[in-house]
Amino acid sequence: MDTAAKNASLLTAAQTILRVVIGFLFAAHGWQKYFQFTLDGTVAAFGQMGVPAASLVAPVVATLEIVGGIALILGVLTRIFAVLLTANMLGALFLVHASAGVFVEVGGFELVLALAAGAAVVALLGAGRLSVDRFIPGRIAA
Repeated sequence: MDTAAKNASLLTAAQTILRVVIGFLFAAHGWQKYFQFTLDGTVAAFGQMGVPAASLVAPVVATLEIVGGIALILGVLTRIFAVLLTANMLGALFLVHASAGVFVEVGGFELVLALAAGAAVVALLGAGRLSVDRFIPGRIAA
């Protein structure tokens, strides 16, 4: 295998692994907001954390995380969902977690920063060759 083909294979593997793992984590958090905490519980929690318009924002965030996570796993409209999920995590970072410092056990921002960075990299790199996006006419799946 020549160097270019090897590099292309490694890029495909890296894009796929990152996209699927980040997508899974977002989908899990969306599922948690719907089914473990319930939407009412999530609205209440967002309100206690000082998130503005919590009754509107909580269901939007929960839906974005579960739908966007699944979309990333499949590689569907990947860049769009990755940008939205990045913005979601940056909002969580600045609205809720930044004041608590770095570490998650005290409500810090390490997890949301890692998820934001992962989603941003997916947005920049695209879905890759092993994705549904690759088969949508007129779309470039990088």
